[in-house]
Amino acid sequence: MSKLTLGSYPHLLGFEQLERLLERSAKAGNEGYPPYNIEQTSNFSYRITLAVAGFAEEDLSITIEDRQLVIRGRQRDDSEGRIFLHRGIAARQFQRMFVLADGVEVGEAIIENGLLHVDLTRAVPETVVQTINIRKG
Repeated sequence: MSKLTLGSYPHLLGFEQLERLLERSAKAGNEGYPPYNIEQTSNFSYRITLAVAGFAEEDLSITIEDRQLVIRGRQRDDSEGRIFLHRGIAARQFQRMFVLADGVEVGEAIIENGLLHVDLTRAVPETVVQTINIRKG
């Protein structure tokens, strides 16, 4: 039995990119750390919130790479000269990726109370009607 792809459907023209996008999203390999929420804040805006307790502003970076929002965290190891009797809070690094649709723009990022908020907006799609002239060949 052959695998069905978007190219298998003759009415879906030019959607090969969507299939690659789904594969890329599945390969993103986001582990469970740090936990995050995605909320819709209006019809055309969203907010991603990551729990980043222990990370300072300078320990975090937010970039857009090939239509992916990439949030990275790297804590400095400040354990030199310290003796821990128990160490349950590890200096851990992370990378979270979110694939962005065309028209989604990243707004501001705010860190407060151990939470990193990243606001996104989606442009209102414009309805376009185009008439194609038919000519004799």
